[in-house]
Amino acid sequence: MTSISPWLVLAGLGVFHGLNPAMGWLFAVALGLHRGSRMVVLRSLVPIALGHAASIAVIAVVAVLLGFIFDQRPLEIAAGILLLAWAAYQAAYGHRHRVRVGMTTGMVGLGFWSFLMASAHGAGLMLVPVVIPLCLASMPGQDLTAAGSLLIALAAVGTHMAAMLAVILVIALTVYDWFGLEFLRRGWINFDLIWIAALTATGLILIA
Repeated sequence: MTSISPWLVLAGLGVFHGLNPAMGWLFAVALGLHRGSRMVVLRSLVPIALGHAASIAVIAVVAVLLGFIFDQRPLEIAAGILLLAWAAYQAAYGHRHRVRVGMTTGMVGLGFWSFLMASAHGAGLMLVPVVIPLCLASMPGQDLTAAGSLLIALAAVGTHMAAMLAVILVIALTVYDWFGLEFLRRGWINFDLIWIAALTATGLILIA
């Protein structure tokens, strides 16, 4: 916690996740348009946030606990290999295994979908390179306990989620108020390719 850089990285990853329509804003807009309510768009952010946070929190906590058993370097290499393997799987089979939830699902279904989508995309794995050194690095004059590291991990999840929700809120309301979903027919960014590239780059950095 002696540097703000890890927290900025966590926020940046939150922005990146928030831009991806698969992480929530597309569903929020679809539900709002289906029910004709701007308030539904806002309420949709709650289950989206809970589902996403639960998914990445599980990975973050497991990474921290493993850090107390194994040395940091082997753990980083293992995480890098896992990221590369996941990127390869997404490139080869990701398009065949989509999470099937109707665009008019309820709030409970939306939360479940958000959890599955974040897990399927490896969103939590993207945070591992930041969470591990943030929680387990030695600090002058202070030894981190397991409880203290877990609190930092949860704070990391909170920082990530705050940035992600801010981006989702802005995009969802902008699309709902001004564009609707018709603009998606005129142009679309392939976020799957960007996601695979990000997973690959992160994995290589961890191994190197």
